[in-house]
Amino acid sequence: RLRLAVAQTALLSSLVAGTPAPDGFDRVRLAVQSRALVRKRTGVIAKVAPELPEILGPRFRAEFEDYARNRPLTGGHRQDALDFAAHVLSPAGPRLEPAVRRRLGRWWRER
Repeated sequence: RLRLAVAQTALLSSLVAGTPAPDGFDRVRLAVQSRALVRKRTGVIAKVAPELPEILGPRFRAEFEDYARNRPLTGGHRQDALDFAAHVLSPAGPRLEPAVRRRLGRWWRER
């Protein structure tokens, strides 16, 4: 059972946290599935917090996918949206135009 649990954990980590595919699994197929899960998560966040794609415009999808690729969902989708906004606003986040940064900061603080 322990071996199965370790294999399942490695598989899940590969799919949602960007870790290498475990031995015995098709790396290409896992990469395809991982990208699909990130796209699905991006779509859910756009519905849960429609202000984010509105504020960030065409950058939203690429920025969120980059954020989500190595950060598994841990606290629900609403928290994911807030954590993403905090990341974008942080010094490690992408460069934003001042008006976009102010608007996003206001949205984040009001939550």
